[in-house]
Amino acid sequence: MNRDWQQAATVTVDALRVERVGKRFGAFTALDGVSLSVKKGEFLCLLGPSGCGKTTLLRIIAGLESLSEGALYMDDQGRGERDVSRLAAAQRDYGIVFQSYALFPNLTVAQNIAYGLKGRREDKVLRVTELLAQIGLPGIEGKYPAQLSGGQQQRVALARALATSPSLLLLDEPLSALDARVREHLRREIKSLQQKLGVTTIMVTHDQEEALTMADRVVVMNHGVIEQIGTPEEIYTRPASRFVADFVGQSNWFNAVSAGIGQVLLGDALLGATVTPPRPDGYAVELFIRPEDVQLHANWGPAEARVANTALAHVRKIELLGGLYRVGLSVPGWGNLQVVADVSRGEFERLNLSLERMVPVSLPATRLRAFADTRTGAAT
Repeated sequence: MNRDWQQAATVTVDALRVERVGKRFGAFTALDGVSLSVKKGEFLCLLGPSGCGKTTLLRIIAGLESLSEGALYMDDQGRGERDVSRLAAAQRDYGIVFQSYALFPNLTVAQNIAYGLKGRREDKVLRVTELLAQIGLPGIEGKYPAQLSGGQQQRVALARALATSPSLLLLDEPLSALDARVREHLRREIKSLQQKLGVTTIMVTHDQEEALTMADRVVVMNHGVIEQIGTPEEIYTRPASRFVADFVGQSNWFNAVSAGIGQVLLGDALLGATVTPPRPDGYAVELFIRPEDVQLHANWGPAEARVANTALAHVRKIELLGGLYRVGLSVPGWGNLQVVADVSRGEFERLNLSLERMVPVSLPATRLRAFADTRTGAAT
């Protein structure tokens, strides 16, 4: 047997490949050379603010919007990949769930789910029964959409999208119309069902919590381009740009200038920081650190005095946020810098924090990251 053929036969094809896709609406560029690949069985989230291009990209993948340039390739059931760039939506083998559910109000639940199915009536009934059991709503075949809650309607819409066993499931902000408690419950159910079925899924959302809890990988978009692709852990702990760092999660930002390898000047104070890529001395940077990475100490003693990036701070504000406290600090030694720290309830009690108390605060160099200050130019 030809060895090259053997090697070629073992090559896995992505479920979807987006290659330099662009979309223009007149003079407005909605997508600018977007490229990404989606692995089989992966749950991928397109995350970004309104107008970033994420919904336009999903609609292009679905064939509901034409692309201006670039190409789309889908796995052709194990026979390699096929170019679907110009194919009609009905020829692309996907199921889609919209924010508005889009159920037919005059059809029963069973008729909605079976709408795209072909074959014998008995087979359709079995498939509907199977899907309703999978989404946790057995026995509601005869009900109409208006008789269901928003969460139930969305689950029925999900069952309809899965009815034909598509190779790709597209979710367009499927949970944004639901209240917080239902949304949290449903996102766990959707993720569990997706893992059980192994269906490749792309979900559009502007909700970072949804993306971080549901996705295998997150694609962060802004102004029609991709800022970063990575696992939720990578996106949150190692943001590739200032936009990603600011958009995902809570953050502290401080203006500083670079001052040697791994060092920055914050006012008159020399601090250690993660500066990537390295910047020349005097380069304007913005320092970034998550509130939960800010460290507070109970007392100022010899041990605390030796900790790098440590200074005394006034406690100016305390907010209870359920399982944690958000503490606002002012640091005189760093030019009255305003710092926000998140501490657990146990840590809050151990530190005996109260308003106007002085506490030592540390900004660990491994967690304090420097991004180029695009607002002020290259150097100060």
